[in-house]
Amino acid sequence: MRNYMNSLGKAGVPFLFIIDFECRRPRVLPLCGIDSDEIKYNLRGITNVPPRSGKFRPPRLDAAPVSYEKYIEAFHRVTESQRQGDSYLVNLTFPSLLLHEYNLGDIFYGSIAPYRLYYRGEFVVFSPETFVTIRNGIISSFPMKGTIDAALPKAVESLLNDEKERAEHLTIVDLLRNDLGMVARNVRVERFMYTETIRTSGKNLIQASSEICGDLGDDYYERIGDIIWNLLPAGSVSGAPKKRTLEIIRDAEEYARGYYTGVFGVFDGENLDSAVMIRFIERKDGRYYYRSGGGITVYSDPEREYRELIDKIYVPTG
Repeated sequence: MRNYMNSLGKAGVPFLFIIDFECRRPRVLPLCGIDSDEIKYNLRGITNVPPRSGKFRPPRLDAAPVSYEKYIEAFHRVTESQRQGDSYLVNLTFPSLLLHEYNLGDIFYGSIAPYRLYYRGEFVVFSPETFVTIRNGIISSFPMKGTIDAALPKAVESLLNDEKERAEHLTIVDLLRNDLGMVARNVRVERFMYTETIRTSGKNLIQASSEICGDLGDDYYERIGDIIWNLLPAGSVSGAPKKRTLEIIRDAEEYARGYYTGVFGVFDGENLDSAVMIRFIERKDGRYYYRSGGGITVYSDPEREYRELIDKIYVPTG
């Protein structure tokens, strides 16, 4: 698929790519051939569907998360590996069973998120997190790491001054700097640990991000597939060091993530925008699941991390 992306990029053909976490079921589709009944996308206004008329209030999601006992078992597997020096940061995730049926198409239209994707009735994504953008030969990444309930006293200050959250954020920024260094020159951190508020149908959250950039040159579109594939999987939803951490994730989670925490994006013939597939609802065997998780370090509090997994079960409303 990377060679197909390279050929489309060289020819200046706009396309959509959807790549699963394990890179086993990648899809690369020229935009002119996409059936909007099957696949709907909206990346900060780049879309193949018109806005739906009328108002839609995103539902509050009632969910049965993984039990704390199962979570703590996986948590201890992760932190034991970290104490042995195998990993500094591991993104640990689980599916939560949703207690009602949902129309995934309605959620696509009704959720307020910069990146949205509906895929053939199988899943819907409403992601706040950019994977990479490429504009005028400059590649940029915006890793999102660190979350707090916006209702807590001095929430922003608490998040920015939390030693564990800051260490986790530093680790992922360093990882992304190294990743971009494989495909770009003059890699630099333009903004470090800035915060944004995400409004949901339940509670509001504050999340921390950074901006990292590098120079690709004017001919990047001829190797656009190589660039994307060399950066996979996304560092913010895997961990560091990446290769060993992926082994730890497979052992602790005991399931294939599939498209959850993969990436999707659009090349418009000149520039590229893409997202990490977090905030993810999947329909499987007639039931609906919400996937969520967070970064684990040796300093993590399991009860707090478990609470973060639950807090991230939401549909954004603005």
